[in-house]
This record gives sequence, C-alpha cells and structure tokens, in this order.
Amino acid sequence: MTQYGSHISARRGLTRRSVFGLGAAGAAAALGLRPAFAANAAPPSAPSGQVIIGFSQEPTVFNPLMPHIEVDQGVHWNIFSPLWLPNASGDFVPELAVEVPTIENGGISEDGLTWKVKLRPDVKWHDGAPFTADDVKFTFDLTNDPKFRSWLRTGFNLIEDITVESPTEISWKMTKPFSPFVALLSWTFIVPSHILAKTSDPNTAPFNNAPVGTGPFMWKERVPGDHITLVANPHYFGKGPYLETVVFKYIPDLTVMFTQFQTGAIDYTGLQGITADHYAEAKKLKDRNIVVGPAPFCESITLNLSRPVFQERAVREALYTAMDNKSVIDQVYYGLVSPTSTFLPRQSWATNPNLPPHVYDPAKAKAMLDAAGWKPGAGGIREKNGMRLAFLNSTTAGNHVRETAQQLLQQNWADIGVEMTIKNMPPAVIWGDYFNLSHYDSVMVAEDMMYGGDPDVTTYFSSKAIPAKGGAGQNTMEYVNPEVDKLLAEGVETFDRAKRQQIYWKMEAIIRHDLPQLPISQWVTIEGTKQGLIGYQPSIYSSCNTWNVKDWYWATS
Repeated sequence: MTQYGSHISARRGLTRRSVFGLGAAGAAAALGLRPAFAANAAPPSAPSGQVIIGFSQEPTVFNPLMPHIEVDQGVHWNIFSPLWLPNASGDFVPELAVEVPTIENGGISEDGLTWKVKLRPDVKWHDGAPFTADDVKFTFDLTNDPKFRSWLRTGFNLIEDITVESPTEISWKMTKPFSPFVALLSWTFIVPSHILAKTSDPNTAPFNNAPVGTGPFMWKERVPGDHITLVANPHYFGKGPYLETVVFKYIPDLTVMFTQFQTGAIDYTGLQGITADHYAEAKKLKDRNIVVGPAPFCESITLNLSRPVFQERAVREALYTAMDNKSVIDQVYYGLVSPTSTFLPRQSWATNPNLPPHVYDPAKAKAMLDAAGWKPGAGGIREKNGMRLAFLNSTTAGNHVRETAQQLLQQNWADIGVEMTIKNMPPAVIWGDYFNLSHYDSVMVAEDMMYGGDPDVTTYFSSKAIPAKGGAGQNTMEYVNPEVDKLLAEGVETFDRAKRQQIYWKMEAIIRHDLPQLPISQWVTIEGTKQGLIGYQPSIYSSCNTWNVKDWYWATS
C-alpha cells in the first residue's frame, strides 16, 4: 500500500518491485547481475558499522498510526514492531506476538469473529518501559478514535469487546468476519500507551517528532530536509540489529542520488532507487550490486472526480484512449516496466487476467469527445457549456523520468484538444494535504494497494474512504460506485480465497470501465547496494525495502 494511504496515503510516485514476473533473485540472475549478498558471511557479535540509505522523498510522519507515505513507513519498520510481519516470501512471521492466529491453531474462531493473540513477555520500549497487552489495546482504540487522524480504520472499526486477558494475552470480537485483518495487522505498528495516553492530543504530541518504539533501532535525530539518524536498540527482543547506526538521507534529485551512489556517499539507493535511464550505467559500476526486483506498485494518472472536467466517463475514456502508454514504457522506462490495465500487481492472486488491454487510438479519442459534445474552441482546446477541457497534473518535483513521461502525455492530450498543465511540487507538499484532501486535479502516482499481500482495496475505492468528505482512507480521487462498495464488503467477509478472487475480478472490471485512474504500468525496483553489505532483500509484501535493516551488516575480510 501502499497511503491505505500510502498516506498510506499512499504509497506516492514510488518505484517498487516487479520485473518480468521474476523474484528478485531470478530477475537478477536473468539479467546477469551480481548477487546482492554473500550467504556465507557471519554477522557481527555486537552492532557495528553504519549504513547510509538514500531516499528521494523525505520522511516526515513518525507516528505510524497517522496518515503517511511509503517512505515514512520505510523508517517505521526500523523503530516500531507489528504483532507479526510478512517476510520476503509473503509468510507471516511473529514479532510482538508469540504466534500468528489462524482458524487452525484456534487463534481465530471458526466464524471469524473471535480473535486471541498471545504476546512475547520479554519486550521493552526504547525508554525501558515494558511492552504489554495494554499497548495493543491502546493502539487499536486510538486507531478508532474519531478525533485522531488515523491512516486506516478499515477492519479496526469492526472490533468490539477488547479484553486484556493478561499482560501477555489480548482478545477481541469482530462485529462481522474480516479476512484481510491478519494482513492489515502485519502493517500496523504498535505504539506506547504509557506515552501517548498522557497527551491531551495525540495528533500533536511531542512523540510524533521523537518516536519511541520496540523495534531494532532507536530515534537519535532528525535534520529536516537532510537526514534522520537511528541507533541500535541494545535491548531488542529479536535477532540483530547488527548495524550500530542507520542514516536515512533525503536526496530529492534522482540523478544526484545516483551520483552519490557512484561516489560512495550513500550505501543503498532506497526509494525511489535507480532510474531506468541509469540502469545500463549502474550495471557497469565496480563494487556495487544492482538488483531488479518485483514491485507491487502500479503507476497511473489518478483523477480527482470532484472536478467537473472529469465527471463524464466519456472524457475519462477519451483521455485514456489518447495516452500513448507504449511510448512511455519504451522510451521513458526503457521497456523495464510492464503495461497494466488495473491497480493490482499481476503477481497477486486477485488480479483479473481478463481486463480489456489499453489501446492507443487518438482518432477514436477525438470521436468520443465529439460525440460527448466537447468541441474545439480557442487555441484548439475543447469546450462544453462554457468549460474548457483543461486541468493540472502534478507529481514529485525532481523526478526527471516522471517529468519526461508527463511531457509525452501532455502532447498526447494536446493532439486531441485537451490542455494539461504540469505543476510539480516537493514530495512533502504534494503528498500532504494537497493529495490527501483532494486539492489536486490529477496526479501521476505509483501506488501499492496491497497490505501484507492482501488485495482488499476498500480504503482506496470505497465511497466511505474519502478524506475530503470526512472518511478515513485513501480515496482521494473521490470515486463513488455503489456496486463496488457492495463487492468490497462481500470480499472481506469470506476467508475462502477462490470466492474472494471472483469477487475482486468483478470489482476490477467495473473500475476498469469507470476509469477513476488511468493505468500506465506496473513498476520495477532497480536498487543498488555497496558490495559487502549483507542482508538486503527486496519484497513485494512490504512498503519499502528497508523492512529488514535489522538483518543488514557489513562483511569483514
């Protein structure tokens, strides 16, 4: 996901993993790349060394329960802990919990309504306070608090009768079955009750800028606009961490990031990684490992349907038909990314393989607009009832690849009498209220709508998930379709995957028809590490490939 929203909100403009249907190792081998790490190097006995991680978007949200984007979550994975997390294979692995509850082990009742979770007894917060079931209850309650700016209430709003059975056991009942909840909890970081319960307003608490977690690294400092520094947690309950210091460095220009990777100023090119136009050069670098990995992110032109210019489906269909996606994929992304007609990665079990493919046909697009009453006006721009067919498009400033793609699409639409004006912004601006509260006309964005691998997209497409209308979710496009609402509700009430698949296939077909987003491609991640950095492992089941920095270390000779 992935803002559910993301802020995650999204997930935004982030390059992530997905090439040729291969896993990271398979893609690397097929492309003749060196392995990302040596399996025979042993980790150090105590934390040592430092890794500098390059991010092209600046992390700014440090309370993991508040609206945030993937780059923020890239930091959260290292400060906080969920009850369990998905590993690189998509299997859920216990973290704060002793085991992952299932119907089979009795953690979830047969009807899916009663849940019981056993917790580890040996966990402490970074400030030394003990972690208990009270913290889990507080996290759930805060997420549901209508006065709190929650990034996600889906699933949590079905909880009732939370009971702290003991410091190491918690149970709750659901008002109805909700199959994605196991996956959602794998991306829900538990926050400290003993700190946040004492604040008058958790939305503005000092904690939000100096977070305290249970994760492998502790907060040290943040220099806005430059970097964040974390240090090893000496009392971490799990294996690791093996690094003494982790620095997240903000480098908004992707060319500058690549240069810093070349010179050794950064050790790992995280979000957004290495751009496709630098891929050939990157493969030739000495003492560097380049990995092309699978990505869950699908890129689109996302439309704000509250704008009058986008409210006719004929306009949206014409815009999509006039997009030369093949040229964008081939010329801008060097053919590395894959075309798509939907919002889920093709590796997902829920992706509908029967959706109509995108077909570029500008003559047909013109005919659609003619039939809908949009006639050429001043300067060749189409008009209808006094309204010009014109809008803004925004994305992250400094992403030269994206900006090139925008220019191609701008010309595509000019050719059919549509005026698209480019208005790009720094990431902290565009993916803040401008995106989250639907202040935009349209954005070019790549989103991971899966959470822990589950394809429930309620937070993106439900009419109840529109932040600008008081909803909690990621439906910033303000999309409303009662049939989609109905299918979303059906999809989460069954634990039977085959039945869920049919429901999601039907839903995807409707959304493909309605086109609240104009799909372009499914992304890849091209990321690099310095040779000798062990443990890096891309995963489509996490929001950012810094999900397992606790396992990273430097090989020693």
